Amino acid sequence: MTGDLMSQARSGDEAFRELTEPYRRELQVHCYRMLGSFQDAEDALQDTLLSAWRGFAGFEERASLRTWLYRIATNRCLNARRSASRRPAKEWDVPNVEPPEPTRLGEVTWLEPYPDALFEGAVDAPLGPEARYERTESISLAFVTALQVLPPRQLAVLILRDVLGFRAGEVANMLDSSVDSVKSALKRARAGLQHRQHASDDREPPPARQSPSEDAIVAEFVRAWESADLDALVALLTEDVFTSMPPMPFEYRGRDAVAGFCASIFGAGRRFDLIPTRANGQPAFGAYLRTPTGVRHGTGLYVLTLTRDGICAMTRFDSGVLSWFGLPLSLPDR
Repeated sequence: MTGDLMSQARSGDEAFRELTEPYRRELQVHCYRMLGSFQDAEDALQDTLLSAWRGFAGFEERASLRTWLYRIATNRCLNARRSASRRPAKEWDVPNVEPPEPTRLGEVTWLEPYPDALFEGAVDAPLGPEARYERTESISLAFVTALQVLPPRQLAVLILRDVLGFRAGEVANMLDSSVDSVKSALKRARAGLQHRQHASDDREPPPARQSPSEDAIVAEFVRAWESADLDALVALLTEDVFTSMPPMPFEYRGRDAVAGFCASIFGAGRRFDLIPTRANGQPAFGAYLRTPTGVRHGTGLYVLTLTRDGICAMTRFDSGVLSWFGLPLSLPDR
């Protein structure tokens, strides 16, 4: 960062954009972890950059530009968490399908997927010495969901310390707090996150991305889902498999419960074609409903969470997210 560019950035938006562009993608991922919503993260990012532009004349370079931007982004996200009403839960809206009674109703109905194509632009961002999580783990749907139930300040501290690796003193400065307060919040956040993730502690790790093992599980899932082969699908599911479908709050836990839900979909005569993509570091598919006219209409996006031998979670999102993944709303006749 040259002095000339800094001076230009204080008076010109083009130079400011040149300074901040290298941090845009990682800041968006940070806002996504904080808010759990792709759309809300984009809004928070734009608010962050606007606030940084307006306040850049007062940037005294006591911290790095990156740290200063993270301070602004974190506080904008905290304000959003405190003031915004989350998108409400949505009623069941799948035509001609009567789902079984859900195992429970989910809390995080505002959850949205994050396209891998965008996350890949942030993987080179430096992590500090305090980071405890692998990059892919820290963007997974399970991790992002668990973060959303933490109190806002604990959430911010855990992300800044354990995910990004900022030091306690840096985090205290970002939050206008004390080091002791940051350490206390981190301790409580870790305990809350551990309680939330306890059920998955003994799970086999997922296969490596795009490895033969992952490809084999994914291929079996596609075959079973597209042919509505319930037995083949159930054979892929772990005993504690979990299905959710934000913004609808319906959740099903356990192989029998998930099998019952899938049976209600297949039993209604709905048949699909799946188009592969990736979300949150996980295999994902745009689902397209076959119709008598031959045109296939996008109905949603399925994201799979894998273990070494099977599928331990399936998350279904509405069709509105398809465009984020470069997927069309409909496909022509084959």
